[in-house]
Amino acid sequence: MILAVDQGTSGTTCLLVDAELQSRGRGYVPVRQHYPRPGWVEHDPEELWQSVVQATEQALADAGARPADIRAIGITNQRETTLVWNRRSGEPVHPAIVWQDRRTAERCAALPAELIRARTGLVPDPYFSATKLEWLMRDRSSAGLAFGTVDSWLVWKLTGGSVHATDVTNASRTMLLRLDTLDWDDELLELFGVERSLLPEIRSSSEVVGEGEVAGVRAPIGGNAGDQQASLFGHGCFQAGQAKATYGTGSFVLVHAGMSPPLPPHGILATAAAGAQEYALEGSVFITGAAIQWLRDGVGLLSDAAESETVARAVVDNGGVYFVPAFAGLGSPHWRAEARGLITGLTGGSRREHLVRATLESIAYQTRDVVDAMGIELASLRVDGGATGNDFLMQFQADMLRVPVEVASERETTALGAAALAGLATAVFDSRDDVARALGTPKRYEPQMDEGEAERLVSEWRSAVRRALA
Repeated sequence: MILAVDQGTSGTTCLLVDAELQSRGRGYVPVRQHYPRPGWVEHDPEELWQSVVQATEQALADAGARPADIRAIGITNQRETTLVWNRRSGEPVHPAIVWQDRRTAERCAALPAELIRARTGLVPDPYFSATKLEWLMRDRSSAGLAFGTVDSWLVWKLTGGSVHATDVTNASRTMLLRLDTLDWDDELLELFGVERSLLPEIRSSSEVVGEGEVAGVRAPIGGNAGDQQASLFGHGCFQAGQAKATYGTGSFVLVHAGMSPPLPPHGILATAAAGAQEYALEGSVFITGAAIQWLRDGVGLLSDAAESETVARAVVDNGGVYFVPAFAGLGSPHWRAEARGLITGLTGGSRREHLVRATLESIAYQTRDVVDAMGIELASLRVDGGATGNDFLMQFQADMLRVPVEVASERETTALGAAALAGLATAVFDSRDDVARALGTPKRYEPQMDEGEAERLVSEWRSAVRRALA
């Protein structure tokens, strides 16, 4: 079996996956987010590591497996979240700065956008790691310190500090990697004042980087990819034009773009895909599942996230209510850090049900905006993540996109991608064809809404977005 570690923003999931890519055991441990100031979001790095230990123990117990049964370890992680630690003691010098954090927005506004776009395929935004790292290194010497995204931190901990490495997909999210060479860029390092001595070695997403040890398991670390690229791989999107969306705290649409760095359309990112010199186009939506959490925890309109489907179906339409959940600015295709959320169309007849429905609909609208900005004609969209269990949302997504939406048989597609990458590196799988055969048949939602009605809804949504951007 393969231990797949999926360290995410709200928690860590560990799966034990067999040679048929079937989950045999699962563990989950929530992770706390800390908000020391408005717009700041942090994690405790040691809590991240302990969540991996505990979720691994749970997965072993759930499967009735022994640590000796594990042949390989695959890692996937929340991307862009930035850590710095002491190489000798292993102690973090500061809490991890989470990808959602906006503390460096002012700095990003002053950066050379065209240079960064041309070199990295990204846009200057607090989302990415470089300005977080620059902020962490203010008044600090680089001597004896190490920088990493969450994958690097976990590899360091798994190997007892003997390996400081990242993979190409995570490196491509730092705003420090040159996309055409897939190596650190000296001019960007100088721009952000980053010493090379801080940086991890860049490795493939599917190769053995060292022996990992956790909760009694000792096995080669063979897979490592950022969560969205792992999900693309876990959907079997190995060919140009194949696309997936993951619905989590935020939502992410990736389209495989082949073997050459793509020229991304306005508002869309280019990024490395998991594999050998492979690339993808990406649209990053900051707030989707987090908006449902806000309905539950922030304003008390839901007792449970799963209740949202029943509540949304209690009304025949959104009653003219549109919710733009720009809690952390707007990502693709707008990239406006200063945007803030708003609700439009409220009347005396607006009810709780209309706001809940509008929140679910906003997830589908934002995905549609990203796909339209990419300018590609999809045959279908493969999807995963917690929200795929919401039949209302999945049908509405198919209606807005006008193409079939295919829900993976295993919702933990990100972890499956990490397992597949590790399995290929350790000969559990012989080829990608073996991986594709093991993935199974997805559940399919066909568009049903009248196209004219769908376009009317999208037009009204975009009017609301323009107000959020004003």
